Amino acid sequence: MWRSYSSFDESSMEVDLYERKDGNETLNSISGQVSVGGDRDLIQAPLGLFPLPWPPNADASDGSPFFKVIEYFLLLGRVVAKALQDGRLLDLPLSTAFYKLVLGQELDLHDILSFDTELGKTLQGLQALVSRKQYLESMGGYDQDEVVDLRFHGVPIEDLCLDFTLPGYPDYILKPGDDNVDLTKLEEYIFLVVDATVRTGIIRQIEAFKSGFNQVFDVSSLQIFSPNELDYLLCGRREFWKAETLVDHLKFDHGYTAKSPAIVYLLELMGEFTPDQQRLFCQFVTGAPRLPPGGLAVLNPKLTIVRKVNTCVNVTRSFGDSPTKFCAIVAYSRSMSGYSIHQPPVTQH
Repeated sequence: MWRSYSSFDESSMEVDLYERKDGNETLNSISGQVSVGGDRDLIQAPLGLFPLPWPPNADASDGSPFFKVIEYFLLLGRVVAKALQDGRLLDLPLSTAFYKLVLGQELDLHDILSFDTELGKTLQGLQALVSRKQYLESMGGYDQDEVVDLRFHGVPIEDLCLDFTLPGYPDYILKPGDDNVDLTKLEEYIFLVVDATVRTGIIRQIEAFKSGFNQVFDVSSLQIFSPNELDYLLCGRREFWKAETLVDHLKFDHGYTAKSPAIVYLLELMGEFTPDQQRLFCQFVTGAPRLPPGGLAVLNPKLTIVRKVNTCVNVTRSFGDSPTKFCAIVAYSRSMSGYSIHQPPVTQH
């Protein structure tokens, strides 16, 4: 369903696998990767989720693997629309390019960089070679040897052994025939790769998402938003915390004030959180990995830090599932700067 940018190993696999009815073996329809035991695959998409390309002739009949993918995108569209309608946050890191498609914007070669840096940089390098060739040919009396000598990182195009299949997806045929890509065919190759990646190969998935979305409300009503604004509404706020501003957005009670040493230590630690640590902290104390638009300032009621007693060890507990968001900590005897947050940080109660 989604592109994955991880290498193939025991903990990371490609997505969208054929499944036998007995559930004992799965086969990736595009990459040919096999998983025994029906293990669900993992996805690594550090730049956000973007649809996996499927060939235009992929069988979409009832019961086929691609039919299942279309059903997933229909469901996803309904879920996203309902979340926006109800003001619910989703832990769904969609890519900027995906949001652009939902908003009806067209993508080009440069957008590939926003969800697949390696492929995007390679295509840009090849496109620069094409532009150089076109420039030389536009010059009157150009030297043919200059064109022949054009290289990609010092290597002739012919030696790259490119063919007309989509990089990473050998079953996705860009052009019939057994032709290899040379300098004269490079422009066509780039066009077909870009088209398969951001248009032809993913258009049916995007249309399915929009169709599911329209079952809740009209997706065209989102066009007043930018991709970043839409991500902000759907997934919540990413913000940098500073100790001096955090104190205004938290409540201290049951033995603590803003000047209590343990609170000062806590705010210092929160101000040093990395994005991943901040995400874990939000998940721990609120039940959601990201805050709503407005951040900590709009939590109602405010996150309340209270003193925990009757314990002989330093323990932090969250009551994020209660109507009032409580975080109970002991009176630490030293700075928390040496502490770290891991997954899971502690057991939530």
